[in-house]
Amino acid sequence: MSSLTRRSLLCGISAASLAAPVLARAQGADFPDKPLRLVVGFPPGGPNDLLARLIAPGIAQRLGRNVVVENRAGANGEIAASAVAKSPADGSVIMLASNGSTTVAPALTPNMPFDIRRDFVAVVPVGINPMLLVVRPNLPAKNVEELLALAHSKPGKLNGASAGAGGATHLALELFKSLGKADIVHVPYKGGGPAMADLMADMVDVYFGGLSTALPHVKAGKLRVLGQTGLTRSAAAPDIPTIAESGLPGYEAAISYGIFLPAGAAPGLTAKLHDAVDATIHSPDIAAKFAALGADPQFGTPAQFAAYVAADFDKWAKVAKEAHLKAE
Repeated sequence: MSSLTRRSLLCGISAASLAAPVLARAQGADFPDKPLRLVVGFPPGGPNDLLARLIAPGIAQRLGRNVVVENRAGANGEIAASAVAKSPADGSVIMLASNGSTTVAPALTPNMPFDIRRDFVAVVPVGINPMLLVVRPNLPAKNVEELLALAHSKPGKLNGASAGAGGATHLALELFKSLGKADIVHVPYKGGGPAMADLMADMVDVYFGGLSTALPHVKAGKLRVLGQTGLTRSAAAPDIPTIAESGLPGYEAAISYGIFLPAGAAPGLTAKLHDAVDATIHSPDIAAKFAALGADPQFGTPAQFAAYVAADFDKWAKVAKEAHLKAE
């Protein structure tokens, strides 16, 4: 699958060239002269909310408009996305969302009230948060190849936890099982906290946890990390190899975030918003703040981001079909 990264883009265009202003295309279009709503589909304090509040001031400064972060939590982001899809396409309502809401959940639920490819304009990627493949410390597997060998030797005997059926941690496990031809039993939990606790208590064997939440347990010796799920190593954990380079080529299951406008938004608005977000993320102080959240900045044009979203949707739809997964 094509992937946006913090170093290179879908088409190999440098970040410097993408940072060049495209306001020439945007003349004649402007945002309403009122506060703009930056909608996120989760409560305050989560990754979506924190990233939105991190970049909102820069967007406001560059657009010359107040930007208010609005939390519309519920149904894994579905409530927020449904509302934004029905909002005016005048730029007054903007959405920051992760692929968990925009491509993973819809891939499992064909009758969702919105289609991210039809009802939204993909404006700009924001960041990517890889997960870590962690195992209980006494599991006899020191790397990805040894874990796959263990799973092959004991089909159906290893257990893989998730933070909930159909979520990002579950799909990361299913992709690992699919590419690695491994029979690992899925054990869904009601949240990442309980899943991580049982992993450290030797109740389950394998878990794909967010980098920022799993890494402290790795450093404390309570878990063993075998790899990270991005295609490239995260700046927040450069010493941890990717799963793709550790024995499972092509593996990628990172959580990505991006900015969207309702379908029908004028190209000029899309261009101006793209430039405002892109310039904000290129700010020197933002990278360090992203790293603190376990995320890496992403860069790309609207066309590249739209292609990434479409490819991500197709990827998870394929995984869901092969694993016979449906939203619960």
